[in-house]
Amino acid sequence: MEEEQPQVSSTWPSPPPFWHNFTPDNLARIDELQKQQADADGVEDVSKVRLNGLPRELRNLQPPSEPADGVWKVFGDTYRLEDELPRLEDMQIRRLFPNPEDRDQDGKHFDRALILKRLAKSLLLNFLELIGLLAVNTGVAEGKVNDIRDLLINFHHLINEYRPHQARESLISMMQAQLDRTRAETNAIRDAKDKAERIMEGLGSLKVEDELVNSFTRFQKKKPWDYESEIWTSVVNDV
Repeated sequence: MEEEQPQVSSTWPSPPPFWHNFTPDNLARIDELQKQQADADGVEDVSKVRLNGLPRELRNLQPPSEPADGVWKVFGDTYRLEDELPRLEDMQIRRLFPNPEDRDQDGKHFDRALILKRLAKSLLLNFLELIGLLAVNTGVAEGKVNDIRDLLINFHHLINEYRPHQARESLISMMQAQLDRTRAETNAIRDAKDKAERIMEGLGSLKVEDELVNSFTRFQKKKPWDYESEIWTSVVNDV
């Protein structure tokens, strides 16, 4: 059996080799086969139908099923269905702070902000100690470098444990901003409505003089030949 060729990861990878199978004819064929299989199985959702024994040119048109182990690769990168934060113990790293489920003597969760401050101070102290060891004997600095490495990994891991909380707070903030914006727009519309109603009420309370109304009602538009009649009348009178 030939060994699988390693996939090369690049910024702009080439399209998969089976892209030429996605032709209109092949798409119409697999849609018809899925509908026939759905009718035979009594399934309403065609997307849930799995076809077996497809021709070679139609195999790649059917989406693959979920991997059994929850791991798959795309363009050389590994992905998981469940994106979980790995435990420090699984990565063979010393844990320098309590587990999230641990409680203190009072039954409360440990203050993570205080733990981050302690880790930051320990990191600075170990860095100063590393500088002192390098000035005296560089051969004994490896242990201190490992301590700094463990501190940095623990610091980063503790920050990553806050990601779900950060996501929730960011979503709450976005929803609150959207709600405030909607309320402001609603209030602006109500203010414009009230202003328009006041203007209409003011216009309705105005009284037009009867004479002005009568003058408009008595006004009649002259016909085109009325001007000619007036001219001839004035000429006759002059004569």
